[in-house]
Amino acid sequence: MCRFSFVAFLGVLASGQQLFPTATWAAQAVNNYQVHANQLYLVANNYEDKLDVYERRDAATPQPTVIFIHGGGWVNGSKEGSLMSLFPWFAMGWNVVNVEYRLAKVSLAPAAVEDCLCALRWVAANANRFHIDTARLVVTGESAGGHLALTTGMIPESAGLDRECPGPALPKVAAIVNWYGIADVNDLLDGPNRKSYAVAWLSSMTNREDVARRVSPLTYVRAGLPPIFTVHGDADPTVPYQHAIRLQAALKEAGVPHELFTVPGGGHGGFSRDQRVAIFTAIRAFLAKNGLASGIPDAQ
Repeated sequence: MCRFSFVAFLGVLASGQQLFPTATWAAQAVNNYQVHANQLYLVANNYEDKLDVYERRDAATPQPTVIFIHGGGWVNGSKEGSLMSLFPWFAMGWNVVNVEYRLAKVSLAPAAVEDCLCALRWVAANANRFHIDTARLVVTGESAGGHLALTTGMIPESAGLDRECPGPALPKVAAIVNWYGIADVNDLLDGPNRKSYAVAWLSSMTNREDVARRVSPLTYVRAGLPPIFTVHGDADPTVPYQHAIRLQAALKEAGVPHELFTVPGGGHGGFSRDQRVAIFTAIRAFLAKNGLASGIPDAQ
């Protein structure tokens, strides 16, 4: 366990001058957190899955908590590489859980999906220890992490993908924030939308179409799901924008609260500062509308 401090980093940003506004709120936010790093939540295929918990140091009561899942096409990426994506949640005063999972080089599909469900169960089991409010859990991620955020919040226990970590019932998440995540894995295995990262995740398994369907969010759209907010650029070359359109249509038909934030001309992330400000303004409004206001009163 360590106290989360970016004093040196912020000092470089300021270059001896008064901190920029962004650095100022960052300094205030991070000084309110302590890190419980590399918490072991699962051992599978002899691989130790770990996560980091960023806990509000001033919290005496259960806090709204976001579970963040990194991207990388299920074949690359790390929780450490996603640190900057956590800052907006620190600014809103949320606890943050930053999750790693088995990549394709360790285990093929559906391992990543199984791991994230186990991380969700671990978070619920350790909620009292870290002042986590299990009634205010939001799961989010970017790209493959967006896909895993969707599967973590949508897949029911009846699907049997949580059996790596048997235990109490999985908690129902309060909302999902999906950043340009994959909605239909089969769509990426062959045809015009074929992507090498998806092929690598499913490899040459003989039943890969069945597995792909089993790990596709569109398979699990039904009434009663948590509210889902999706961000997607309409010129994304890596995850087709049509995935977001199809997901929104299915959610609408099922009566699930949803919103799609389209970034005109936007690619696969890499959005500008103004675009990200607009996105997080919309996310915060969406969460507040669904009973999930920020953890800091003046950030609501």
